[in-house]
Amino acid sequence: MPAKPKAPSPIESSPEAINENLGKRVKKLRGDRGWSLEELATASGVSRSMLSEIEREKANPTLTVTFRIARAFGLTLQELIESAEASASKIQVIRANDRAQVYRSDKQCEIRTLSPINLEKDVEFYELTLRPGGTLRSQPHFEGTREFLTVEEGSVRIESDVNSEELAKGDSGTYRADVPHAIVNTGKGDALVFLVVIYR
Repeated sequence: MPAKPKAPSPIESSPEAINENLGKRVKKLRGDRGWSLEELATASGVSRSMLSEIEREKANPTLTVTFRIARAFGLTLQELIESAEASASKIQVIRANDRAQVYRSDKQCEIRTLSPINLEKDVEFYELTLRPGGTLRSQPHFEGTREFLTVEEGSVRIESDVNSEELAKGDSGTYRADVPHAIVNTGKGDALVFLVVIYR
């Protein structure tokens, strides 16, 4: 799979813009986890006062400090900086020929993610092509997860636990994804579906 086009490095971006976006990003990540500044300080090894300065966009953190914060959130340094920069962009575009967005490609199916892969999200959007006879079977996701599916081409059967339903071109369906579930191509040609996964 070709490498993802090179994003601007932190050095090529405005330091002021990175600091501002980083502060907002750290504050959001901390809030998403329900952490206090003290808890993030313990997890990262960065002082509470420094974290407060970063979140208020008053500090110019070193790479070492930024790395420690990224590690506390389970991210790489580049992921934290890239996601901070991306969160400031009002428009994000995923090009049709960007092979870095291809999540899986084999004789069963091809899955292309249509949502930014570098951002944490509660919703994921995919384009799924199932080959003739192809099946995408999935283990249960987190409790409360649902999937929404629309058939663009062909016909499929959706299965969720013991339930199943046949869908043709133009049909849509929603189902629990916190149980074993599957999408099965029931036609003679490729089936193209758009899939939205919502985590709760």
